[in-house]
Amino acid sequence: MPPAVTDVRSFLLPDLGEGLTEAEVVAWHVAPGDTVALNEVLVEVETEKAVVELPSPFAGTVVELFASSGDTVEVGAPLISIETADSAAAPDVASAPTAEKVSVLVGYGPSEPAPSRRRRRGGGRTRHDRPEQPSITPLPSQPTTPGATGSRPLAAPPVRFMARQQGVDLAEVTGHGPGGIVTREDLAAHLATSTPPRQGERETRSPVRGVQKHMADAMVRSATTAPQACVFLTVDVTPTSELLGRLRANERLEGVKLTMLTVAARAVVLALRDHPALNSSWDDVTKEIATKHYVNLGIAVAGPRGLVVPNVKDAHDLGFRDLATALETLTERARSARSTPAELSGGTITITNVGVFGVDAGVPLLNPGEAAILALGAVQRRPWEHDGEVALRDVVTLSLAFDHRLVDGEGASRFLRAVGGTLADPTNLIVLS
Repeated sequence: MPPAVTDVRSFLLPDLGEGLTEAEVVAWHVAPGDTVALNEVLVEVETEKAVVELPSPFAGTVVELFASSGDTVEVGAPLISIETADSAAAPDVASAPTAEKVSVLVGYGPSEPAPSRRRRRGGGRTRHDRPEQPSITPLPSQPTTPGATGSRPLAAPPVRFMARQQGVDLAEVTGHGPGGIVTREDLAAHLATSTPPRQGERETRSPVRGVQKHMADAMVRSATTAPQACVFLTVDVTPTSELLGRLRANERLEGVKLTMLTVAARAVVLALRDHPALNSSWDDVTKEIATKHYVNLGIAVAGPRGLVVPNVKDAHDLGFRDLATALETLTERARSARSTPAELSGGTITITNVGVFGVDAGVPLLNPGEAAILALGAVQRRPWEHDGEVALRDVVTLSLAFDHRLVDGEGASRFLRAVGGTLADPTNLIVLS
């Protein structure tokens, strides 16, 4: 029988999103000598927007890794080389045009299932190798032991990111999660009991990467390219607070998270019908204003990887309940660092809820490319004039920052009054829907 034809192919870092030019290697799932199957996850990489798992576009044996954890790789640069058994089995990713490359995102590539385990060929270890996973997974009641040899610490990408930010080696942390996985609580407990900086250390320096780098660049771009102004409005939202209390007690809405942010989000969508300038963008190349006839509503979320702004696509087509569900889903995904590049791109207007931090008001910076951002302050019980008397009422301050090229002070003020009007009288949710 003639020997099998083999071919060594290089897998290049693909374009993972709009305008992304590089990604940082978070963790390898394979090492030289491992056998991989089609669509088996090879590596986790972190872009400016999200952590992404890259599956293998073909089956074979890993020959070489071209980057280590923590390295930044440019789009189009090689990540890994794999020896395949049949050169006709898959197109050459290294040389194929971008449009003809094999899909590389989970769920879009070849559908052959990954093997339950990998085998390592003979040969010495390289600096890219990592210990094999233990063949027996510890029971949830058996936490992993810090520093145990022969096993790679088990942790989700957000926990790995937090560990890197804090300079913690996860091998030193006891994992109490299912199968011995290291959880956020385990990491927090380790940090609480770890040795503080030695006397004389007056500062700690950390590299700026991933989402934090993207946020910093975006905020500088926002502050230096758009003439921003801000208007404020303080509103008595007692009727909305009372309505939310009744809705939460309604069995038909059981499991739906309803908050002041939910009402504010719906109020923004409704107000944009009469004030479309707040849902536009400035094209600096053509000197044109692009007014959107759809609303991709962004929600600023402080997650473990930094501030991200996922957006609800076509929020104008959603009713109150569906919008509430979409907001909750997006927020939970962002807080667990599972937002996709698509969820973090294409927003048209943003809401930031600074009230969750106990802040009355603030002057937010625009999300680049958008005309406005609304900041929702904390709802506080205050003495307030009501029906000719002073009474304790639920009061909130709204802050609207806007691009003065797209919206003037009058337009911004009218829009903010419209949003505040719905919060003051939630019957508008029905009348205007």
